[in-house]
Amino acid sequence: MDLRQLECFIYVAELGSFTQAAVVLGIGQPAFSRQVRRLEVELRQSLFYRNGRGVSLTEAGKRLLAHGRTIQMQFEHARHDVEDARDSPLGRVTIGLPYATARSLSVPFIMEFRRCYPKADLCVTEGLTIHLYEWLVSGRIDIALLHDPVPSPSLDIHPLRKDDLLLLAYKKRSMPAIGSSISMRKVAQLPLIIPRRPHPLRMMVETCLAHMELKPNVALEIDAVATIVKLVSQNEGYAIVTRHAVVISDAQENLQMRRITAPSMISTLALATSAERPSTALQLRTSELLQQILLQQSR
Repeated sequence: MDLRQLECFIYVAELGSFTQAAVVLGIGQPAFSRQVRRLEVELRQSLFYRNGRGVSLTEAGKRLLAHGRTIQMQFEHARHDVEDARDSPLGRVTIGLPYATARSLSVPFIMEFRRCYPKADLCVTEGLTIHLYEWLVSGRIDIALLHDPVPSPSLDIHPLRKDDLLLLAYKKRSMPAIGSSISMRKVAQLPLIIPRRPHPLRMMVETCLAHMELKPNVALEIDAVATIVKLVSQNEGYAIVTRHAVVISDAQENLQMRRITAPSMISTLALATSAERPSTALQLRTSELLQQILLQQSR
């Protein structure tokens, strides 16, 4: 197995077509097909199901693809790390951001990254924490910001910011408590718009209520925080969110918030990297820059 064969295999797997993959890589179709066939012969496994509409991965192909992406990324990191100039890191770094955080962080971070590291390449992807967590462990991304990540020996996790979780309601709706706070026991009675399991927020809320021998009253299951906030502003239910999720919303004038007590609930935003793969100079600098931008926004 060599890197060229692996690259050909990955392109076919992602594009679902030998023809398209050969065009993208600029290799003649016969030569391209031979590369993949040699890989199959060496592994003594068929990697693709071939049909008139294209190709799909066999079980062996799916397993190789998971390893192949990591090998390809690590090779690029190794090459650029060796070539790295002391004052201007080279190479490519891929970061993952939660949707709500990305809305306020992406643009200032990207602009500062390009100013500081003009010779480096940056890829930013957005997703739910549970997906970013999986992509980081599998090697598809290098750095991720995660909400309330589950500790893992595969990851180095550094808490960056703690936010109170608040009850969010439609502004004109009469709240079931007097004052600026509401107990978790009363929150359990409200129709909540909340992410599905195993979203960290859902698990946190259910665990908290379970200790009180209660369950959440789930009105809607929505994973996107921005959509949850929008639905609350349309009087479709209540939600448990951080103040940050409301600040970046364009529907603030229709919303009201209450601090949750008995017990209070805290959400932690953390920076995570792989504990199993060495970090390049560019990845280390990028992590530092992410922390700087977040600190500036928190002031």
